[in-house]
Formats: sequence, C-alpha cells, structure tokens
Amino acid sequence: MTVIDPETQTGWVTEAAEEGEETDNMPLSLRLSIADALTLGNATCGFMAVYFTTTGILIPHLTGSDESGGMARHSAATAVILMLCAAVFDLFDGLVARKLRSSPMGAELDNLSDLISFGLAPAYFVLVYGLVESDAHQRFSVVAAVVVLLAVVLRLARFSCVTVRDGMFQGMPSPFGALTVVSIVLLELPFVPTLLAIVGVAWLMVSRVEYPKPRGILAVAMLSWIVLAMALLAAWAFDAPGGQLLLGTGCALQVVTGAVIPLFATARRVNTFRGNRREARAAQLP
Repeated sequence: MTVIDPETQTGWVTEAAEEGEETDNMPLSLRLSIADALTLGNATCGFMAVYFTTTGILIPHLTGSDESGGMARHSAATAVILMLCAAVFDLFDGLVARKLRSSPMGAELDNLSDLISFGLAPAYFVLVYGLVESDAHQRFSVVAAVVVLLAVVLRLARFSCVTVRDGMFQGMPSPFGALTVVSIVLLELPFVPTLLAIVGVAWLMVSRVEYPKPRGILAVAMLSWIVLAMALLAAWAFDAPGGQLLLGTGCALQVVTGAVIPLFATARRVNTFRGNRREARAAQLP
C-alpha cells in the first residue's frame, strides 16, 4: 500500500505492505513444503535418538547409576523407536513430494536429515555400546562407529550425483542400514561377530548392490514392519513375557533380510550376464 506524504508529496510504502511484498518475492528455494516439514521431523527424531542414548545409557553408565551394567532397556528402546519414526518420516516425505509440491531445497534437506538420523544416530549408538558393554573394546567400537558414519556420508554423496535405473537404489539404503546396525547391537552377540557384522553393513551401504525402492506394496510392507518393530521394542523395554525372544527374533529377521537381498541381487546379475552371453553367441552362429 502506497501513502502520499502531504509535506513532501512523495509516496512511501507501509511496513505491512513491505512485509507482504517480501513474502511474495521470497525465492522458491526458501519456502518449505509439506514434504520438507516431514523431512525436518526426520532430523528431529534422529537428534532425539542421540539425546536418549546419551541421557539414558551413557550418562548413567559414567555416573555409576546404571544398575544393570549394560544397555538400559527403556532408553535403548526409545532411541531405536525414534530412529524407526525417522524412517517413517523419510518414507512419507518422498511419497508426499511426488504427490504434492516439493521445494527446490527438498533434496538437500533430505540428505542432511538422513545424515543425522541414519548416520550420526546409529554410529553414536554403536559408540555407546562399546563404552557400556563389559566385553566390548572401546577403540574398536570407535572405529566401527566411524566406519558406519563415513559409509552413510559416502552413500548420501553418491546418491546425489549418480544416476541408477528407475525403482532401484545402489547400495543398501541408509534407513535400512541404520536399522540393521542397531539390530546387530541389540542381538547382544559376542563382540567380534558384532563388530564384523556392523562393518559388513557399512560396506553394503557403499556397495553397488541394487536394492528396490519402497513403493506401492513394498512401501506398505516396510511401514508394517516398522510398526511391528516398534511393538517388539516396547514389549522388550517393559519386560513383557517373551519380550526378549520376540525382540531377538525381529532383530535376526532384519539382519537376515539385509544379507539375503544382496545374494538375490548378485544371483540376478549373474543370470542376466549369462543370458546376454548366450544371446551374443546365438547371434554369432550362422
């Protein structure tokens, strides 16, 4: 709105009008969409997972108030449930972005949020595991945690600049990798197998093994699995009858799934290669 100053006979713009014009002229890259809000929820869940891991597991261990002498159930379950919630946000922000408008900075926000929730949070979980467990070696746990973090960093950077065929990921997706890492920790295996399995998951995240994107029925199956995992964690945290067995079964299924998918992908690639060779030989025959 322009107002004429009676003394100077010049026009000036009211403050409200200036604010309205600034909003209208705001670059699209600074406007958040619904998908971006879900992405920020992903980052928040990852940060809160770090918080609960620190206040509920690490600090009680350092102050000597942890009577169990190991991973505190309630805090560990809460931290992992928050990582699962982050995976739900990550699943839906992509679906919403495809259905509705997505801001130009959506991809950058998604990578940064994934780094917090599926890089920092699980790596920190591994680090704290190495500090609180009696049979763990702290230095090796630090190395494993750094390997997980760097694997997610490299994977997210590669995802931004490498084009793969539609409907597939190259390397284990970071949400799936993070959940597999914490599942390995919660299985409470001996330290050496735990360490080797964690490093193996980190390698899968930066590998060229193809993983299907969660769309359609696969997205529904993934969401159902996350809800079931939350229920198993809650049963374990509150020491429900059979809660430990149920959680161990769920963690084992997560780890087995992470190991089986690469085997199927490798077998499919080998069969495709052999089929192409047969077709090439058949074409060369007179």
